[in-house]
Amino acid sequence: QVQLVESGGGTAQAGGSLRLSCAASGRTFSMNGWFRQTPGKEREFAAAISRSGAITHYADSVKGRFTISRDNVKNTVTVYLQMNNLLPEDTAVYYCAVRSIITIAPMPSLGSYNHWGQGTQVTVSS
Repeated sequence: QVQLVESGGGTAQAGGSLRLSCAASGRTFSMNGWFRQTPGKEREFAAAISRSGAITHYADSVKGRFTISRDNVKNTVTVYLQMNNLLPEDTAVYYCAVRSIITIAPMPSLGSYNHWGQGTQVTVSS
């Protein structure tokens, strides 16, 4: 059974930093991603990382400010999203996502992921 546990959300001022974590266990994952959603809008891609960690992909809106990374400890993969130089428009609920199907799929696509975390709120004040 796949388990995803998110942590690290909160409030920051514009220009500040936050780090999100997602501990994933229960399967082998081909990739891990972070998405975000604001009320009334569709969930949008933020960042993703491959199983090996060698490949990362970012949305244009976060490129240069956010960094995704991962580490493996025993049977748990923890994926981090370091968010620097935060902007008010980064305010959203952030969701971690994993793909447990070991085939290639587009990183930015919602449909590529088959397990989702519960979401964690990030609020950036101006």
